[in-house]
Amino acid sequence: MEPEKNETVNIEVIRQLRHDIRNELSGMILCIEQLRYELANAPEDQQYYMKSISEGCIHIDKFLDDIGS
Repeated sequence: MEPEKNETVNIEVIRQLRHDIRNELSGMILCIEQLRYELANAPEDQQYYMKSISEGCIHIDKFLDDIGS
């Protein structure tokens, strides 16, 4: 495969992966927000877990931004 064509294929693969990962992240973020709503008075440890998951999703999303530039 030619270098230019190979680079184009790699860019497309990265774009598709970013898209697919972001779709999954969106679903996870929505689930966490729903849990926060339903468990408004959740124990502190559960609130910590939900916050950690949410922050992890945000971190992954920022990482995807960085590799896309």
